[in-house]
Amino acid sequence: MMIRRIAVLSNIRLSRLLYPALFLMLAACATRESPAPVPPARHPELARLVPADRVVDLTGVGRVPLRIWNAHGREQAVILALHGFNDSRDAWERPAPALNAAGLTLVAPDLPGFGQTAQRGGWAGTDSLLRTATSLLATIGREHPGVPLYVMGESMGGALAALMAARPDGPPVAGYILLAPALWDLDGGTRITTHLMAAMAPDWRLSGRELPVHVTAADDRLALARLYYDPLTLRDTRTTALAGLTDLMHQAASACARVRGRVLVVYGGHDQIIPPAAMARAWRRLPATTRHDYSPGGYHLLLRSREGERITADIVAWIERPDSFLPSGGDATAAAWMADQKGRGAPLPIAPGWMDWIAPQ
Repeated sequence: MMIRRIAVLSNIRLSRLLYPALFLMLAACATRESPAPVPPARHPELARLVPADRVVDLTGVGRVPLRIWNAHGREQAVILALHGFNDSRDAWERPAPALNAAGLTLVAPDLPGFGQTAQRGGWAGTDSLLRTATSLLATIGREHPGVPLYVMGESMGGALAALMAARPDGPPVAGYILLAPALWDLDGGTRITTHLMAAMAPDWRLSGRELPVHVTAADDRLALARLYYDPLTLRDTRTTALAGLTDLMHQAASACARVRGRVLVVYGGHDQIIPPAAMARAWRRLPATTRHDYSPGGYHLLLRSREGERITADIVAWIERPDSFLPSGGDATAAAWMADQKGRGAPLPIAPGWMDWIAPQ
């Protein structure tokens, strides 16, 4: 059954001549957050609100809710998991059990502007997002002395992780895991357009009904339904948040060459959000020591797709045996994919795109 659409930033192939159409969309926008939808009677658990395991008060940021999945047995490492745009701390429900079984603790915050934070629906700014992540890392380090720390980010969270890894005063972590990171070097016209939209109508929200263009972020219907009905998920996007996200992606893509430390970057062959040409360009900029993992059947939400278990196993293997081949063979596949990307053109400008979610009957 086709149900409501969620606004996401995607790679719609639009000409620069269509930039004015973005402004026409504002007439169809709302100023209030869309209400949470009611799930099918057969699946009330899709809308469950899982209480935060802990709330930390960070200086200059405010109260940040955390969801924590503790390692089983001896703790081998702790992962700070940063969710994507309009997502929440619940983004890691699928891979958490497998990571815990491998001795990995997962700490997942609601980043400022998302989930249950006071800034929900707004754009707290890249600096605030980075401050949140680095402050949480410092707290985790104090509470887990001697345990290796990793940062794992999905999409927007991956862009934040890349910026953290590129800072000369970056946090002392054992490594970074970038899942379909939003490393998109957007053109100046796109960024100017989104900022003009934000300046003209800062309180307007893109609801997902403005353009008849559809993308999908995963091929697991139940995972998509859970994301859609989750009360923590944002179902519309303020123009100010859209402008902030375009800046963040541009900054992260530009910082790729300055990334330091151990990095594993993963991308899927069915990613309809970050275009292949943008990811290939980012991969070429990353240091030669970066490990690449390519999943031909993977979607943007890699760990919530049918390839999720395989990719989770790659993450565990990379943490445990960083110099060994990945069990999926994704590193060899990545090399072949990169060779195929040579000479391909850059992605065209973007506009907001819309995602159709498939819910169980």
